[in-house]
Amino acid sequence: MSSQVGNKDQQVEEQDDTFTYTRKRGYDITRDPHLNKGMAFSLEERLQLGIHGLLPPCFLSQDVQVLRVLRNYERQKKDLDRYILLMGLQDRNEKLFYKVLTSDIERFMPIVYTPTVGLACQQYGLAFRRPRGLFITIHDRGHISTVIKSWPENNIKAVVVTDGERILGLGDLGSYGMGIPVGKLALYTACGGVKPQECLPVMLDVGTDNEELLKDPLYIGLRHKRVRGKPYDDLLEEFMKAVTDRYGITCLIQFEDFANANAFRLLNKYRNSYCTFNDDIQGTAAVAVAGLLAALRITKNKLSDHTVLFQGAGEAAMGIADLITMAMEKEGISKEDAIKKIWMVDSKGLIVKGRSSLTHEKERFAHEHKEMKSLEDVVKDIKPTALIGVAAIGGAFTEQIIKDMAALNERPIIFALSNPTSKAECTAEQCYALTEGRGIFASGSPFDPVTLPDGRTLYPGQGNNSYVFPGVALGVVACGMRHISDDVFLTTAEIIAEQVSDAHLEEGRLYPPLQTIKEVSVKIAVKVVENAYKDNTASVFPEPTDKEAFVRAQLYSTDYDQFVVDSYSWPDEAMKVQTVTL
Repeated sequence: MSSQVGNKDQQVEEQDDTFTYTRKRGYDITRDPHLNKGMAFSLEERLQLGIHGLLPPCFLSQDVQVLRVLRNYERQKKDLDRYILLMGLQDRNEKLFYKVLTSDIERFMPIVYTPTVGLACQQYGLAFRRPRGLFITIHDRGHISTVIKSWPENNIKAVVVTDGERILGLGDLGSYGMGIPVGKLALYTACGGVKPQECLPVMLDVGTDNEELLKDPLYIGLRHKRVRGKPYDDLLEEFMKAVTDRYGITCLIQFEDFANANAFRLLNKYRNSYCTFNDDIQGTAAVAVAGLLAALRITKNKLSDHTVLFQGAGEAAMGIADLITMAMEKEGISKEDAIKKIWMVDSKGLIVKGRSSLTHEKERFAHEHKEMKSLEDVVKDIKPTALIGVAAIGGAFTEQIIKDMAALNERPIIFALSNPTSKAECTAEQCYALTEGRGIFASGSPFDPVTLPDGRTLYPGQGNNSYVFPGVALGVVACGMRHISDDVFLTTAEIIAEQVSDAHLEEGRLYPPLQTIKEVSVKIAVKVVENAYKDNTASVFPEPTDKEAFVRAQLYSTDYDQFVVDSYSWPDEAMKVQTVTL
């Protein structure tokens, strides 16, 4: 792939009645992370771009640059320092950043995303170096479209947005939550091949109810309590319209880490009007159901044969429960019978009919049963075959609970899905040890392999949403889907489960190795594209005959472009494009 750049002495502006284009000079190219190659610029490129002398005389290939980054990475003693190092690289040299990530995604994902990103968000005031993405505040109402025009890229195809109220299991982090959209979109590219210049992270800052942050002199957000009610809804309404007015109705808008009440409400409000999904509800559901479908090959039965108990009844639990219901219906049982197989425990105990103050979402999974407070008692009474933790209560799966699950089931399914690691309901070692190696385990955060007394080594499956959202986004963006149905996420779960081999299952893995995640994402994207054209939800025409070739042609390359000098032709990448009002 080549890029063409004009003569180094040119700083040219071309105007029509819509745009002003400013062609980059050489010095600016070295400061643009999309274009910068560091010391990999050739002598000819340095001379023609006017950067000779701005770089040391040595020439380093991209592979050597990767080695240098790894050497610096290994010198860091703490994960937060490793995160800051990688984010600094992303700010300077985007292709090198993604080259490093994809060189060993299993090693680097826990740093750029869970669990380290949680710590980075808590320390965002210290880790903040330069702004990434847009910060839109409640005080910007009435001119959000103007704020969005400040972003220099015109061709945005995917937006990840948060309001910072429920960051992982850490609660309200306000503007510090910006680390989540940034990290999420990094995985869009590293795991799904979505072009980074087509992605936009957004923080909607409406204040925070976190008193510690309001008193913190390093806090970077609005210093007042959260604004709620109509002003909040008006902000969201204006934001959705402004994004699609600028980038088109098929621009993907992913909601991330909103509080439960807003998450469900906003998803239901916008899912049929915009190209949108909520990863905490639908993405978590897909990866959890994928793990359950893989586990069925161990238990040798159907999903509808299982009784599922949730510790937690928030957006993740509801999303998983709804997708389990869909999967059971696909096996042939009614929706009512499927719901009867799903039980939930929240902070007040077992959710049962007649209990006071049940939300609409919880009411759907309330059954006739006496009220019970203790999870241990509920496990003994309900006798679940699968126990799923999504309440962000560290250690909620006690020794007694795990032993009871093992006593009730030959192969108990135990998913400790809460993030970060400190919030996990139990560790992999606890599950395997207390079930004598019979437990079928998955977690939200990574755990090290566990060697059992009999010599077997088990590799706990990490039910990370990164198996889901990059592939879904790649497919949605590729074909310009107008709306995203729940069928997309059930299909995604089935594809992920299909990629788990018998050998993986024997090792304790319920998910394909992370090293293969790019190929998994491509398979998901291809199926999303195929179904979109069948369902008439795609907007890119003509319909491609070879869907896989169509998807692969759009993947981002981490290799450096070669700049071809031409005084008369210019690449889009070497232009700064800004919309102006004339």
